[in-house]
Amino acid sequence: QVQLVESGGGLVQPGGSLRLSCAASGSIFRFNAMGWYRQAPGKQRELVASTTRGSSTYYVDSVKGRFTISRDNAKNTVSLQMSSLKPDDTAVYYCEAIETVGALNYEYWGQGTQVTVSS
Repeated sequence: QVQLVESGGGLVQPGGSLRLSCAASGSIFRFNAMGWYRQAPGKQRELVASTTRGSSTYYVDSVKGRFTISRDNAKNTVSLQMSSLKPDDTAVYYCEAIETVGALNYEYWGQGTQVTVSS
């Protein structure tokens, strides 16, 4: 059973920084992709950033230049460094991992961590 546990959320002022971490219960090398999603009240969950086993990355336009995703295979973690935070970044952030076994994709989710950007 795969478990993903997020940490690092909290309250921060506009312009501040936070670092989110997602710790997996086993080796993250098994996952061909890992990412961070967020969901604000009344909005759909959106993909914020993702990284593949080959270290390719993706960022949604609204966070480009402000957020950085990184993957540490030795520590079995994926992190999201968030800088220049804006009130619009307020949301619950979820860690996601995708494992491909044969022809099937398995998707795993963490429980989420709240990020609130407010003065």
